[in-house]
Amino acid sequence: MPAETERPAETERPAEREFGSLTERFRPELLAHCYRMLGSVQDAEDLVQETYLRAWRGYGGFEGRSSVRHWLYKIATMACLTALEGRARRPLPSGLGAPEDDHRVAVAAREPTVPWLQPAPDAVFGFDDPAAIVTGREGIRLAFIAALQLLPARQRAVLTLRDVLAFRSTEVAAILDTTPTAVDSALRRARSRLAQAGPVATDLAEPDERVRRRLLDDYVTAFTSADHAVLVALLRADVEMEMPPTPTWFTGRDAVAAFLTARILTPGLWRMLPTRANGQPAFVVYKRASTGRYDAYGIQVLTLIGSRVARITAFNDPSLVPAFGFPVAVET
Repeated sequence: MPAETERPAETERPAEREFGSLTERFRPELLAHCYRMLGSVQDAEDLVQETYLRAWRGYGGFEGRSSVRHWLYKIATMACLTALEGRARRPLPSGLGAPEDDHRVAVAAREPTVPWLQPAPDAVFGFDDPAAIVTGREGIRLAFIAALQLLPARQRAVLTLRDVLAFRSTEVAAILDTTPTAVDSALRRARSRLAQAGPVATDLAEPDERVRRRLLDDYVTAFTSADHAVLVALLRADVEMEMPPTPTWFTGRDAVAAFLTARILTPGLWRMLPTRANGQPAFVVYKRASTGRYDAYGIQVLTLIGSRVARITAFNDPSLVPAFGFPVAVET
């Protein structure tokens, strides 16, 4: 009697295939939503995983009472609100105190206990193509994410769902298990709170590609060769610089350029590799070690206005580098 032919194990059930085809395309935008809420890419990725796990467990009872997208946003938003209970907000140094305009001041010690806001690689949001950034970057710009952290969690959720994602008040009410009137009231309070905190530039007058590329190339050259004159020429008069986890931050071209020249820049000490974060130009920064190797130092995000640098946000945290797809060290 011939041996019975073995049948390959079925690795994916029909329900799993259906669930994946209906939900997977929303993963990048859900990640962006959770990042706006939490201010951390790692935390956002964890919450998106939790969202999909909850959605899979509840898929049998979904029954199409709302769109799949709305259903996923409800799960993700409620998961974020639960995660934020009792958790401190994630600030930047500019959200904690006034800037310094004298580069000679004593710089505060690092504050590793503060849950600092983190930058986000464009690639995790599906913004690998620069053309795609144009339609989505306003909602993930660093200044906007930092401003969101000033809001209570539910106001943060309402503002992002209404003003960034353009859900209607009735839809937001269904997501948050509340009423449209309550949503509109929370939205007014959130907008007022952001207005009191100061303007948040989302639609910046960035330079065209040719000017942008030359500006970034010149910035890297000035930074890595410690060229003070070139650096000064690249900065706006009102440029600001902050360096989490250091609380001290600076404002004004004279202070920023002098601080960098006097305390940071040494020819050959730094290497900078281009990337993108929060819809903005950024660099992975490496510092030369005593062995001659360059070790990861952090992520530097630039805000450009016109043909000048308007803000330098230097996240001096080596642990951020792998999330951008770069190694923790590079050879000379």
